[in-house]
Amino acid sequence: MITTGGTAASRTTDDGAVPVLTAADLVPTVSDDITVIPVELMAVDSSAMTVREQFAVVRAIADALDDPEVTGVVVTHGTDTLEETAYLADLFAADPRTVVFTGAQYPADHPESDGPANITTAVTAAADPQYRGRGVLVALGGTILNARGVFKRSTTDIRAFDTVNADLPRPLVAEALPDRLRARVDLIALYPGVSPGTIAAAVEQRASGIVLSATGSGNTHPDITAQVSLAVQRDVVVVVSTRVPFGTVEPTYGGGGGGVDLNRAGAIFSPWLRAPQARMALLALLSVGADRQRVSEFFAASSPS
Repeated sequence: MITTGGTAASRTTDDGAVPVLTAADLVPTVSDDITVIPVELMAVDSSAMTVREQFAVVRAIADALDDPEVTGVVVTHGTDTLEETAYLADLFAADPRTVVFTGAQYPADHPESDGPANITTAVTAAADPQYRGRGVLVALGGTILNARGVFKRSTTDIRAFDTVNADLPRPLVAEALPDRLRARVDLIALYPGVSPGTIAAAVEQRASGIVLSATGSGNTHPDITAQVSLAVQRDVVVVVSTRVPFGTVEPTYGGGGGGVDLNRAGAIFSPWLRAPQARMALLALLSVGADRQRVSEFFAASSPS
């Protein structure tokens, strides 16, 4: 059980909730036939996690699975960015043994603290053969979901996560981990009045990829489309997702800023993965040297047939 901090490890102070509990403190009481080995990796609020720290979690999972006696791995993680780190781990999860991410919506000293129940569920699932081969899972609030497609649906409800689609395929980026994630990928929110300069700024700051959190099924203003075209001409890979929780993202509308126009400008569409997870996928792909064609094939393969 790898711990990283987050609300499950937090207690309330005058300065707000902060992670103070150790990995040993979080080990749950479970069946006698399950042995939990606590590994304290870090103690951070997941909203402050860096990509380097997220990849350190992925590396720690791989290190744990180097032991053939390990049945599965649980990661306790703050819920703010859990969907991203869990999916990053899933992108490299070639080992069939179960990996489960969990966390909490309320600190350990809150009267409605949900961390202990969530951790117990996660540990039990990690030891259960029925979950083997499903890739990385997310367990909170009594639900167990595939990491791919998962998103945080509530800031307070203990059923914190939902999924855009429970049956998404699971293409891997690579079976072996790179030494580090070298690429820089920016996520840009699109909205009425957004400055086209945001894309130009990302290009100038040497982003190798950009993910657009577009409106609707993948739409924006024509001025953004023009900047997307310029970014693509400079070999920046642009992926279009949406700010809408459910439904597919696909080239449908025209008018200069519709999905058809973005597609013609060279943008790649992420039909199901929402922007935070699409960014993780693009970051991983570019870090292992994938070209634009490989990126396009990956997002196509991430959609149900």
